[in-house]
Amino acid sequence: MKATYDHIGNGYNNTRKADPYILERLEYHLNAIKEGIYLDIGCGTGNYTSKLHQKDTQFIGIDPSEKMLTIAKKLHPHITWTQAKAEDIPLENESIAGVVGTLTLHHWDNLEKGFSELFRVLKPYANLVFFTSTPAQMQGYWLHHYFPKMLADSIEQMPSLEKITAAMQSAGFKNIFTEKYNIQPDLEDQFLYVGKNNPTLYLDANIRNGISSFSLLANKEEVEKGLKQLEADINSGEINSIMKNYENRDGDYLFILSQKES
Repeated sequence: MKATYDHIGNGYNNTRKADPYILERLEYHLNAIKEGIYLDIGCGTGNYTSKLHQKDTQFIGIDPSEKMLTIAKKLHPHITWTQAKAEDIPLENESIAGVVGTLTLHHWDNLEKGFSELFRVLKPYANLVFFTSTPAQMQGYWLHHYFPKMLADSIEQMPSLEKITAAMQSAGFKNIFTEKYNIQPDLEDQFLYVGKNNPTLYLDANIRNGISSFSLLANKEEVEKGLKQLEADINSGEINSIMKNYENRDGDYLFILSQKES
């Protein structure tokens, strides 16, 4: 994960803004009704951390990327930022009142160790909320039509819901719930499937540079060919038929929720 986001750190903060709707759902499920210290694991440049951080619910942001945290510290010096991995969290036992994580699970080296660490640092009855996507959901992205190898490589690195659930249960999280998320037309956090309803967004190099699938996993030749065809299909209207062929009810992303019981 460190190598990945050190590589795309430059310019990442320009397109990866905290989305108001996703932020609202994170806050709702975190249900931070008690004063205390909360954790944003895999915080990146701190876009969500800074929005969640309040007087009574103060956040610590943890990320393995020095480049990402340098940006976070510069933008939000009042928040505590720590360079570390999910598998080795430098915090005391039962010191954290709740945890959030957005689009981070697929970068962890070991899900079991990561969730065990979170279980260790969480206080009893503290909530845990993750925003992610699963391979099953990503099979429904129309991006497959234009960038098949890139999507295949992206899917390969994504842990399945079954694997995530098993790792959470192994760590001690008993009751696990999910909430489907579909891309909203006004999405402000421009991650992989941001262009689901607006394909022209992928023609913007700045947006692609902030998406690890495009900036790291993609083959340059495939991207150039796919973008050329995508632009042609947008101009002809063919894109509408292609998008319709990928309609499904699986949701585009997922909130995964649990609580540390006593």
